[in-house]
Amino acid sequence: MKVHLLWHIAHHNEAGEDGVTLHLDGDVPYLDEQDGDDAKLLGVYSTEALADERIHRARLLPGFAEEPDCFHIGEYTLDRDEWAEGFVRLTAAGTEPAGGEPAGG
Repeated sequence: MKVHLLWHIAHHNEAGEDGVTLHLDGDVPYLDEQDGDDAKLLGVYSTEALADERIHRARLLPGFAEEPDCFHIGEYTLDRDEWAEGFVRLTAAGTEPAGGEPAGG
């Protein structure tokens, strides 16, 4: 069974040219949580059409109306792992901590 997660990205990043806020990366909303962007899950829907209807309603609300193109619908298969591998923590310099220990600890 497929489900559709609807996200909105509120942007506060400085990733664009000359430090301006970057809203889109191609056709999808840009997201950099470390630079202040905020992802909000608006709902989980059984069809893409229902998620689209929610976008139309949300665009009338404060905050969402200011960034009407920053919605993203992701299609997922229910009961399937999406992140099948582990991860590493990066230091502020962007490198893995020595000894494989988590950053900050």
